[in-house]
Amino acid sequence: MASSTKRVALVNSARKLPKGAKLVGAADPKQEIEISVRLRAKRADDEQVMALGAQPPREREYLSRAEFAEQMGADPADVAKIDDFAHHHELNVKSVHLASRTVKLTGTVKAMSAAFGVKLNKVKHDGATYRMRKGNVQIPAELEGIVVGVHGLDNRPVAQPHFRRKTASKTAKKGATARAGQGGSFSVEQIAQLYNFPGGETGAGQCIAIIELNDIDQKGHPTGAGYKTSDLKTFFKKAGIPMPQIVPASVDGGANKPGHSEADGEVVLDIEVAGAIAPGARIVVYFAPNTTNGFIDAVKAAVHDTARRPSVISISWGGPEDPAGSQQFVDGLNEAIRDAAAMGVTVCVASGDNGSADMAQGWDGKPHADFPASSPFALACGGTNLRASNGTITETVWNGGPQDGAGGGGVSIVFPRPQYQAHAHVPKSPSHSVGRGVPDVSGDADPATGYQIFLNGVMTTIGGTSAVAPLMAGLIARINEATTKKFGKTVGFINPLIYASHAQGVFRDITVGNNDITGDLHGMYKAGPGWDACSGLGVPNGAALQNLLAA
Repeated sequence: MASSTKRVALVNSARKLPKGAKLVGAADPKQEIEISVRLRAKRADDEQVMALGAQPPREREYLSRAEFAEQMGADPADVAKIDDFAHHHELNVKSVHLASRTVKLTGTVKAMSAAFGVKLNKVKHDGATYRMRKGNVQIPAELEGIVVGVHGLDNRPVAQPHFRRKTASKTAKKGATARAGQGGSFSVEQIAQLYNFPGGETGAGQCIAIIELNDIDQKGHPTGAGYKTSDLKTFFKKAGIPMPQIVPASVDGGANKPGHSEADGEVVLDIEVAGAIAPGARIVVYFAPNTTNGFIDAVKAAVHDTARRPSVISISWGGPEDPAGSQQFVDGLNEAIRDAAAMGVTVCVASGDNGSADMAQGWDGKPHADFPASSPFALACGGTNLRASNGTITETVWNGGPQDGAGGGGVSIVFPRPQYQAHAHVPKSPSHSVGRGVPDVSGDADPATGYQIFLNGVMTTIGGTSAVAPLMAGLIARINEATTKKFGKTVGFINPLIYASHAQGVFRDITVGNNDITGDLHGMYKAGPGWDACSGLGVPNGAALQNLLAA
């Protein structure tokens, strides 16, 4: 390795500085940083995973985590080449994980810059300073094809939480309890009843993984977002639901640190919704830094957790697809979600809270799908406005305008249309390609008709598609309990089956509304009969979905 000086650009590693970024100076050359190097798989086949999803769960042959490591993990011979590379560039090998094909390297900014042929700068953006790079990562020619991603040289945030608080003007007076159907909020159990979630199961024997991301401070350390156990205890006590077992898990230095971030609302919403639906399940919350390597490593930690073995993962974070930002980040996270599908793990992802624009500020005039919801292996969860009176449900697409948000949905410019959407009449993408349509399913997300959550010592109403991902994850945990009892398997990747079944009364079609949040898109995506890029296939009838998947 030392003898060769020929370098090549790592495919898909190019990055640009974000709009409005200001160069402050060079990154501190002595700062110690940690990166994740992603390696090629011994064998990986997207089509094989898609074909698996088309089979009834009863007949599926999932790979166990051990079998996955053996068949689709990294080759130890490839790892040996990374060891050699690290040795010659004054980097330390911190850890090797063959199943997730990840090698962690540590070293100084100076050593990393030399090893990967990049210039790392301090850059100010959105009021904070991050370490950023632009252009490609360079690797030795003999590592070409072996290394497929280098994450963590750049520590800018990559995702936003997809939750919305009810605005003050719409919040009920202190001490008042909103009654379901009065245009007010709902308890999680009320939503489960309205959506006919199957009774009898509690998610017993299942594990739900929840992914949460921490902000980064000026020194590159994760600073917070978390939950207070006292809030959770009060929530479950008030609801009369046994509190599930909840475990915080640290990834890349992330931790449960409540009180430092607005994103505490995200963490608490996710846990309380999933836990109220599936109190018999164990909930593991994987905290990681909000960076490319943090996000990928958190999902991989859940997918490859051989001790807790999650059967469903809930992700309420994401951002607009932007291939110029970092295609290798998109590739890495999509690969982690695909790996989950191969092992029978369902990944539920919020589709975003800024409608078809999918950008909170600095809108560029084009619609965007939200990633990772746009991964073809994710169950993308969109948003509705839910009203119920005397058992009669009125449900439309969530669109409260720029201030109050709207359900994310659109067509991917990154992922081609998967086979399971061949008959869904997905429109062309903004780049005129035939792309993956988002979302797949929907549920109540409008903060005006949101979820009653206990946060920071008070009951509050929160909405956003962030609530729909853990809602669906809780439903899947209940269904997994039933299918595991019935035939010893979880339901895993369900997208092909639900698209094939859409005429069987499994979904209540949402046909009213649009997710044009800006007024400039002329109702880019409107609801209508069948699948649409506002509400997907519609809202699942929980019992009917269980019957379909347990057949």
